[in-house]
Amino acid sequence: MAFGAAAQVSLELVLEQDQFLPGEPVPVAARITNRSGRVLKMGENPDWLMFALESKDVSGGVVPKISEVPVEGEFSLPSSKRAVKRVDIAPHFAILKPGKYSVSATVHIPGWEYDITSAPVHFYVIEGTRIWEQEVGLPALGSNSAPEVRKYVLQQANHLRGAPKLYLRITDESGLHLFKLHIIGTILSFSRPDPQVDARSNLHVMYQSGPSSFNYQMISPGGEVMKRQTWDYYGDSRPRLKPDDEGNIVVVGGKRRLTWEDVPPNEAPAEVPMSVPTNSPVPAPGGTNP
Repeated sequence: MAFGAAAQVSLELVLEQDQFLPGEPVPVAARITNRSGRVLKMGENPDWLMFALESKDVSGGVVPKISEVPVEGEFSLPSSKRAVKRVDIAPHFAILKPGKYSVSATVHIPGWEYDITSAPVHFYVIEGTRIWEQEVGLPALGSNSAPEVRKYVLQQANHLRGAPKLYLRITDESGLHLFKLHIIGTILSFSRPDPQVDARSNLHVMYQSGPSSFNYQMISPGGEVMKRQTWDYYGDSRPRLKPDDEGNIVVVGGKRRLTWEDVPPNEAPAEVPMSVPTNSPVPAPGGTNP
């Protein structure tokens, strides 16, 4: 009977990548295929799709579960059709150490005696290469007390699939408490990012993302992306970061290219000055600020 149920309904887990940094989201896609010849009602109970995680580095193999992975939304799955549910399992398991992990899932169908369990899929949690770090004090107005300290850590991970990625970890002074893990973007393998901190403790990062293109981000101590821009070579001029006399960080050289991924967003492409103070509003089309 169990074999017959497995033949009628199948469950497969898919990962977009197989390497993650500690604290990085681990998105999992659960593909449910119905070949039972009838319409199946799914998602009526909160425990209709359950996940389990194992690791060789954990005593007993089972990774402690912090909470159940929420899989919300009822739906009907016709015969010969497939449904996909996507979830992030990272916040719900104690994935604390680098190592090899395997995740599996079980789907419960109301009225069936047997549950359907997927084959496990494997992924690795890696440390990545630490390429730069700096401690900063959080700005505080009207206070003479010692500032709260944050630590910026830039890491590069060379994934087995795809190009290397650049990450930012924001931790406490000890580095033990993670406040934010931010995926900055894909970086050329030979590129060396340029990180600089302004007078307000914001982090500015310029890195090469293509043969002639560079990405720039300004990130607050709380992990908020305050600016995201794309800059290109302009003739022989390469864009780079430079501090000014007031503690701001400016982009000099190169030429900015407006994109729909910019932060703050742009309503329409327009030319902007080749050197823009990155702590100031970006001029709107027509030369005036909004």
